[in-house]
Amino acid sequence: MRAHTFFHDETERRKWQNPEDILTEIGLKPGFTFIDIGCGEGFFTLPAARLVGNKGRVYGLDIYEKAIQKLKEKATKEGLENLTLKAGAAEETILCKACANIVFLGIDLHDFRDPPKVLINAKKMLKPGGRLIDLDWKKEPMELGPPLQIRFSQEEAVTRIEEAGFRVQIVKKAGPYHYMIIAKV
Repeated sequence: MRAHTFFHDETERRKWQNPEDILTEIGLKPGFTFIDIGCGEGFFTLPAARLVGNKGRVYGLDIYEKAIQKLKEKATKEGLENLTLKAGAAEETILCKACANIVFLGIDLHDFRDPPKVLINAKKMLKPGGRLIDLDWKKEPMELGPPLQIRFSQEEAVTRIEEAGFRVQIVKKAGPYHYMIIAKV
């Protein structure tokens, strides 16, 4: 995964991206199993854990051990016990086999060393009928986000997702800076 040179204060980020709204929009429900690949410090992971509740499960994976440690501290402080968190490379990690209702890539598909391998691993973690969600930066000049040259256009992302064996169902705008792709196995 490429190292980011940008980080957002969560309060500032919430002005342009609401994780609870996005998770509700993608159909995350109580009792679901949700996997957040490239979870960072939990911007989507913690709201997902609250939403799936005690009967659900949330897995978080990030290459940075420091991010996982901060996320563990936040989860403990909130009393969330439905999380399994791991530091590791998404190209080399399958958190569970055929267990997830949703595998979520939150503004990071462009960051992975081997995006096709990450998508293949995501497919292995999804239950039959499960959904892959790719929320990512639009490939257009803007003040926020990673360098333009490493971003995937919607078309590039769709191609990569389909090449991994998914059926793309929805491609849409997701706020001022992002697009969302919803695909099924």
